[in-house]
Amino acid sequence: MPAHGLDIDDPLDDFTPHEITLLGTTRRVHVSGRGPAVIVMTEMPGISPQVARFARWVREAGFTVYMPSLFGRDGAVPAAEEGAAVFRRVCVSAEFRAFGANVSSPVTQWLRALARQAHQACGGPGVGAIGMCFTGNFALTMMLEPAVLAPVLAQPSLPLDDPAGLEISPDDLHAVRQRLDREDLSVMAYRFAGDRVCTAQRFAAYAQALGDRFVARVLPDSAAHPNPPPFFQRYVPTPHSVLTAHLIDTAGQPTLAARDEVLAFLAHRLGAGAAGAAAPALPESAP
Repeated sequence: MPAHGLDIDDPLDDFTPHEITLLGTTRRVHVSGRGPAVIVMTEMPGISPQVARFARWVREAGFTVYMPSLFGRDGAVPAAEEGAAVFRRVCVSAEFRAFGANVSSPVTQWLRALARQAHQACGGPGVGAIGMCFTGNFALTMMLEPAVLAPVLAQPSLPLDDPAGLEISPDDLHAVRQRLDREDLSVMAYRFAGDRVCTAQRFAAYAQALGDRFVARVLPDSAAHPNPPPFFQRYVPTPHSVLTAHLIDTAGQPTLAARDEVLAFLAHRLGAGAAGAAAPALPESAP
């Protein structure tokens, strides 16, 4: 895997940008790799070098990564003031539901359509979906798309105003639970023990709603990287980003073990990474 510094903007030059139109909305999606599709949804405040690093790990494990640009400046280091401005804009966007429990963000409909298209392009048993922070619960809502087989919720943080709330409508949650039981599927979820954004109350609410289909991993705060990017240092008061900003890329670290478990979960649900498979033919738009 090519080396990319984490303290400078990432050019994402080993990804191919596609302008993909679905449900009347066009978004840029950075695509790279071969094998079954995995949709990597960025955390706040955007596709940082740490998010791109994680996407490359998924790619090197034998998957085609689809990394949609949902907010922020693609590849940018999470600077404090720029990140805060992105956060403020997204919180008032009609596509996201940052506040108020029991409602699904409208953007998840577009993401489900992307999963459907990615499955058609890449083949395999199905698609993986990894949400982080602001997008954390999106991976669960995407289970309404039959192609999605491997959902991962990394520190799901919405709604911001209800520590025990879930960012999904009751009807959607019921449909997801029925599907998990019917198809013998599971949901992987990660948080740090002291995270005050993704709280223990929220994980308890997920467990109550999904039962043993919800597989929770809670890491000790001591496992978090002590020097995350400036946005996190200023605005995120506790360890938070298990797979990205607070991951320590050293053998034996709990965060690296969490990454490896996610990759193994994807391989189990989607099939072993097919690094030699043909590259997908991606249309630039779809109805």
